[in-house]
Amino acid sequence: MNETDIPLLDEREDNNPYYEGFRMIYHRLKWDVTPTAWKSKNSLKRKLNEYEGQKAVILCNGPSLLKTDFSLLKNTFTFGLNKINLLFDKHDFRPSCIVSVNKFVIEQNKDFFNKTNLDLYLASKAIDYIKPRSNVVFLHSTPQLQKFARDCSVSINEGATVTYVAMQLAFHYGFEKIALVGCDHNFKAKGVANETVVSGKEDVDHFDPNYFAGGVKWQLPDLFKSEVSYQTAKDIYEASGRKIYNCTDGGKLEIYERMSLKEFLEL
Repeated sequence: MNETDIPLLDEREDNNPYYEGFRMIYHRLKWDVTPTAWKSKNSLKRKLNEYEGQKAVILCNGPSLLKTDFSLLKNTFTFGLNKINLLFDKHDFRPSCIVSVNKFVIEQNKDFFNKTNLDLYLASKAIDYIKPRSNVVFLHSTPQLQKFARDCSVSINEGATVTYVAMQLAFHYGFEKIALVGCDHNFKAKGVANETVVSGKEDVDHFDPNYFAGGVKWQLPDLFKSEVSYQTAKDIYEASGRKIYNCTDGGKLEIYERMSLKEFLEL
């Protein structure tokens, strides 16, 4: 039996919780018995609270990312997301690591992911496209909304946005203050949330016009579920004496306190 043999819960008419429980356990056990899973877990355990009390910046992929003064980030730990590598031909800046969990993004960006020496944090489903090596950590994810992993060596929650995954990793690392840049939280593309669509000639919703372009598949954003996740992250961070700031130039995300990136780094 493989993953395609087991239909998703919403494809079944009976909505049986026993079935969903079995499905989750089956896929978890199937992943846990692999050597790659053990190596990834051990790598994550070694990173737990390694950067306790420090600051980090999450580089989101909205158009406003191009307004960022990357020279300010020279000595700061940064989480790049998804296709942040499309920025590399424009800047010498490189993030400390890259996080990606969407299957379409991983498949489309597999050539870069398979050759880079940057640390990668990828969803376990990426094993179909990405060769295991020392700089790659695979993350097991659980489907429940509003779950937040304080320890990512067990599982993470994708929360309808890769930014939420980066927030969980930052918490796992022990960072006390997190800043978001390039998190526009606003898309010109319209349609049903999470619907898979085919891209047009150019992408106006990300920092590079080739991000999703030329007929590739991508999933429309779910802004509501993303906000639920962002609020969950805010609550968890603040209950632990930590804080997330929005240092994006513009955008429509108002859940977090706003300040400039320079102000954040001088806190």
